[in-house]
Amino acid sequence: MESMDLQVLRTVRAWCAEGYAARLFTVAQTWGSAPRPPGAMVAVRSDGMVAGSVSGGCVEDDLIERVRRDGAAAVAPSMVSYGVTRENAARFGLPCGGTLQLVQESVSDPGWLEEVLAAIEAHGRVCRRLDMDTGAVAIQGVADGLDMRRPQLDDDAFTTWYGPRWRLLMIGAGQLSQVLAGMALALDYEVLVCDPREEYADGWQIAGARRLAGMPDDVVAEIRPDPHTAIVALTHDPKLDDMALLEALKSPAFYVGALGSKRNSERRRERLAMFDLGPGQIARLHAPIGMAIGSRLPAEIAVSVLAEMTAVKNAGLGAAGQGQAAAERGGVPGRGCRSDCRHA
Repeated sequence: MESMDLQVLRTVRAWCAEGYAARLFTVAQTWGSAPRPPGAMVAVRSDGMVAGSVSGGCVEDDLIERVRRDGAAAVAPSMVSYGVTRENAARFGLPCGGTLQLVQESVSDPGWLEEVLAAIEAHGRVCRRLDMDTGAVAIQGVADGLDMRRPQLDDDAFTTWYGPRWRLLMIGAGQLSQVLAGMALALDYEVLVCDPREEYADGWQIAGARRLAGMPDDVVAEIRPDPHTAIVALTHDPKLDDMALLEALKSPAFYVGALGSKRNSERRRERLAMFDLGPGQIARLHAPIGMAIGSRLPAEIAVSVLAEMTAVKNAGLGAAGQGQAAAERGGVPGRGCRSDCRHA
């Protein structure tokens, strides 16, 4: 879940605690070009305060005027559409031809918000069903093995799925990790770092990235990786990196990668095969890490790593298939680490 939308839910909960009513608008469907995807949210308080976004701003301005004009008193859920015509698309700042359909609902009781936020903060996933006739809300947990789907709208109900933020665990607190952390934060990841080497960990000063104490294998087990988690081993120390990978490759993390040359990556796979990992688990490993863009500098390597992570995440492909492809094509000079690198 994007932190922007998570913050909308937290803000509405705070407004309710302060005695305010609010309207919550959620993107249900889009056609053509659209500023934000289905599931994106904006909330408008009874006095016009706003949290979140569903467009570039013009739609939000219109929603604020609606709430100021009509008030935020409890009403049955309903639909609000923008961009049905070319003129409306231009008026509300939508790309030409795009259509945005929103579900609006009143929120004055934080009960369902508490339940949803508690699940998200525990890195769980829930399904929420809004009755379009009565406004009644039903919350149901979602098992880890089930896909998170796009919002579904029918005549009777609007169903949405809420899950945790995407997160990145980095093993190693060196220069590459510092650059990668900054870029990952900009992409809305929750960023975690583990490095038991004091000379590296004590100098970690990336605001917004949380350091976890302990050995890599213990930290991987501690965070309980799920399909919203990426784990990258970046220390150039096989003892530390392999400890993390032995746990990470057995987890449902959507991406597991390790820094190193083609030659050292093959040696790493040979070492991993000596432990309790099967061929399919080892094939999940992205090593050499990152897309082949000729990267050599830390910032370039960070770009290649995040590009590959993004491709896996957005394509919705299993990490096993992606890792197998990486293993089959081998390394390319600059693919995460120079082919003549002797540090890994």
